[in-house]
Amino acid sequence: MIFHKLSLVFPLLCLCFTSLLTRVDSTQPPFSCDPSNPSTETFPFCKTTLPISQRARDLVSRLTLDEKISQLVNSAPAIPRLGIPAYEWWSEALHGVAGVGKGIFFNGTIRGATSFPQVILTAASFDSYLWYRIGQAIGLEARALYNAGQAIGMTFWAPNINIFRDPRWGRGQETPGEDPLVTGKYAVSYVRGVQGDTFNGGKLKGKLQASACCKHFTAYDLDNWKGTTRYKFDARVTMQDLADTYQPPFESCVKQGRASGIMCAYNRVNGIPSCADRNLLSKTARRQWGFHGYITSDCDAVSIIHDAQGYAKSPEDAVVDVLKAGMDVNCGSFLQKHTKAAVKQKKLPESEIDRALHNLFSVRMRLGLFNGNPTTQPFGKIGADVVCSPAHQVLALQAAQDGIVLLKNSHGLLPLPKSKSVSLALIGPNANSAKTLLGNYAGPSCRSITPLQALQNYVENTVYYPGCDTVACSSASIDKAVDIAKGADHVVLMMGLDQTQEKEELDRVDLVLPGRQQELITRVAEAAKKPVILVLLCGGPVDITFAKYDRNIGSILWAGYPGEAGAVALAEVIFGDHNPGEFTVIAVEMQ
Repeated sequence: MIFHKLSLVFPLLCLCFTSLLTRVDSTQPPFSCDPSNPSTETFPFCKTTLPISQRARDLVSRLTLDEKISQLVNSAPAIPRLGIPAYEWWSEALHGVAGVGKGIFFNGTIRGATSFPQVILTAASFDSYLWYRIGQAIGLEARALYNAGQAIGMTFWAPNINIFRDPRWGRGQETPGEDPLVTGKYAVSYVRGVQGDTFNGGKLKGKLQASACCKHFTAYDLDNWKGTTRYKFDARVTMQDLADTYQPPFESCVKQGRASGIMCAYNRVNGIPSCADRNLLSKTARRQWGFHGYITSDCDAVSIIHDAQGYAKSPEDAVVDVLKAGMDVNCGSFLQKHTKAAVKQKKLPESEIDRALHNLFSVRMRLGLFNGNPTTQPFGKIGADVVCSPAHQVLALQAAQDGIVLLKNSHGLLPLPKSKSVSLALIGPNANSAKTLLGNYAGPSCRSITPLQALQNYVENTVYYPGCDTVACSSASIDKAVDIAKGADHVVLMMGLDQTQEKEELDRVDLVLPGRQQELITRVAEAAKKPVILVLLCGGPVDITFAKYDRNIGSILWAGYPGEAGAVALAEVIFGDHNPGEFTVIAVEMQ
């Protein structure tokens, strides 16, 4: 069984990534405090024997006001006179290191990264150690990209630990679901893995392999629904609901996960913008929970406090509101444009800027970026060979296998028999798409294999037909799909949603399958020789009551967005090389 899995996983891997296993030594990541430059090495902020708090204070004290303001945005420019390179705070790693954001580049020796299943599927395993191992793999690959000179930042804005309360929310796919306890456990496991901590909470001693950021703080679960956007949405939440539902995952992320970053959300909570809420950012996160890290805005969240929400009377007031609340860095350019005016108008003391910069430079120092050449440090020895490694590929497959849920299997239809003489019809708009398997916030993956290709490894005589023009299925060729189904021994219908139906800035208005999908499923199932297998790819739930009670539909599998190994995992489930009802969970008590 192991050899069978590897035979499906690694051929494409070897073809695409043989050249990635050798590091290009001539490419160096950006670093400060170069030992070969005595003019900067003598600065106290370069002395690794001093506490990070003292080093950060020294660095901030050497900056001019203009230099300070320049560092308050995600794309922080270099400060050449102090030997400080440019830094990008915005990188993404929701379920694998992604090209989304501005800090990671797949244009060098490394061309892709392991794309694990979308979070909603991974969470369905209920395996906290699996979550940790995924985070650990992502952190390793992130550091490898930096060491290869393909990153100008090591701060990743993940995980998304908002509660998936409304099933129509387009971003629910990014979250561990609707349960605060599960979401909190996921946050702790993922963050510890990414940052280089141990699963049981071993002390990092201040060092970070990569920096994780818990988002979006808080009560954020609407993007664009019936004319209400996330930019203007005011979440009205009782204190009890806030304490019982929305805050526990963030508290766990900070207290147990020791996250080094938090992102404040676009929305208001009970009238107050999250990024301007001193009670939320300073009193709760920092004082009550003991948060020691940086707080970033979501992108352009500061500007909307003035421009869209009208909460601040002037741009300068918006700057004052967020910095006094405890926010440190603005994704966007708003603080770069308006902070100096706020200082000149004596609305903002320079000490508030210093406080924010102390938090920001402390995190960069914890990442080892002010310790001289980072390639000579412990995390600096992580090479490109860890990216898309065989171990990470197997982990991606295991995560997909353990997350897939068997919803129905009448009369033991699954697994299908393995036979050279059997014929298979694969029908549906999701049947021949590798991209759909990834979900949103996905970078270039290590490999690309469609459900059709994976099933053809089991049944050579596989006939594919999309049935619908797109997942929206506004146009369907149902009669032809029926004819194909009639001629096959078994039929697999690959239906559901994709990123045209649910994603950031796109909420759904109902839970039914799009367009004529239900009609296509019902007609094909009625015409097939035997009960059919229905596979659903989707992040949010869909109402398939019709399929539950249809005797012509023998099996239903929910596969979320199962990542780059998802097609292989699905094929193994359908043909019995993996039983979705049996998987081993390594139980380790979390501290």
